[in-house]
Amino acid sequence: MKFFFVTLKIGLSLLFVLAVQGVTAQQDPQYTQYMYNTLTVNPGYTGSTEGIDAILLHRSQWIGIDGAPRTQAFSVHSPIWNDKVGLGLSAINERIGPVDEFYIDGNFSYTLYLGEQGRLAFGLKAGARVLNIDWSRGRYYQAGDPLLNTNINNSIAATIGSGVYYYTDKWYAGVSIPNFIKDNYYDDIQETVVSGRLHYYVMGGYVFDVSDSVKFKPAILSKIVTGSPITIDGSANFLLQEKYTLGVAYRWDDAVSALAGFQLTKQLFIGYSYDYSTTELSKYNDGSHEILLRFQLQPKTTRIKSPRFF
Repeated sequence: MKFFFVTLKIGLSLLFVLAVQGVTAQQDPQYTQYMYNTLTVNPGYTGSTEGIDAILLHRSQWIGIDGAPRTQAFSVHSPIWNDKVGLGLSAINERIGPVDEFYIDGNFSYTLYLGEQGRLAFGLKAGARVLNIDWSRGRYYQAGDPLLNTNINNSIAATIGSGVYYYTDKWYAGVSIPNFIKDNYYDDIQETVVSGRLHYYVMGGYVFDVSDSVKFKPAILSKIVTGSPITIDGSANFLLQEKYTLGVAYRWDDAVSALAGFQLTKQLFIGYSYDYSTTELSKYNDGSHEILLRFQLQPKTTRIKSPRFF
């Protein structure tokens, strides 16, 4: 428990120093149900669920605003070789304004066993990013404008990232950089292509046994882009009778969220979240919706990790 809070304190302090170096930067896709979708941001998570684990997620952000982000994410991973090595695949597809981006990465982790329960995993990911920009879908597009008529078609760049992930049956903490390569990105504020910035993530969560049928899990995800204000997501979920999940979340200075989930079978979980904007954007959109499907196939000799939060 002490290690958990020390890790978060050090990580958040480092990220705060990096975050105050500037004011704007393009950011990677955001998720409200990040506690299930960890592989897309931290390769150290690969193989940590003790069996085959697959996630499919769709997010529609800021309903009612033309060109608002639409994101689909998929990941699948599993441990091999005495559970010390994890292998996985992750893919993200996002459309925002005139831009379509697609990421596909292979994920690898190696785990050290620390004591009876603690495990420390070191992860690497590598793959490719495909960028397409059709300026005719932009807000400021004008026919004949040379600055807005040079489309980008299937621009491919390599992606390389890493992460560290420590976990037990009750809590977890992690730090990661999903991509070290600073390639060009689309800035949706200026509607232009800008130089990429590094993204840093710090995450953590703890599971409390309230009673035999109720478990409570607070979690946090901090994301910063060098030169951009820090983003902090906090959530509080309850698991009831090992089947029903209810919770709330808050994204600092951005949105409040409601979360719900249902364990349809031992293998299949469905989750949903709704975000309500707390900024001036609330006047122009009807919130954000996110739906997630999680499939877990555990070995017969291994129980499904309770309480199915991470």
